[in-house]
Amino acid sequence: MSHRTVNFKGNPVPLEGPELKPGDTAPNFRLQQNASDGLGDVTLDDFAGKTVLISVVPSLDTSVCAQQTRTFNQKAAQLPDNVAVLTVSMDLPFAQARFCGSEHIDRIKVLSDHRTGDFGRAYGLLIAEGPLQRILARAVFVVGPDCKVKYVEYVPEITQEPNYDAALAAVA
Repeated sequence: MSHRTVNFKGNPVPLEGPELKPGDTAPNFRLQQNASDGLGDVTLDDFAGKTVLISVVPSLDTSVCAQQTRTFNQKAAQLPDNVAVLTVSMDLPFAQARFCGSEHIDRIKVLSDHRTGDFGRAYGLLIAEGPLQRILARAVFVVGPDCKVKYVEYVPEITQEPNYDAALAAVA
């Protein structure tokens, strides 16, 4: 059993993977995205030279996750071109694409870790066991152009939204 946990409605759920901290090198990842020509892979290397805000949600089919994604989509319009905003979940890429279409999510990339869960493990977010097994905990990371983690928020209660202002301030 993992020694790290977050809460779901007040009950602890174990996390798999290390706890990242500011100054750590951000692990590379290979996530999937639904594109016009089919499924495509996206890696951290694809954003070389940019600051990357990574918003992680358990499932876009929940109200808090949908709100978090809509909020970062709106805020992305105010960010400079050298900032990329990503949302990552375990939802299938096809479901993510439907969500983005119905919610007009057009300023951020929505990516899936459904294949392997490797992103979740590398970033210390994979829920390891219990009724929420194989979803990601809620978190926000900001990775600088040098691939160093600048900001980390592991949201302690999965049902709550992150601190948007702190995450966006870390982008500056």
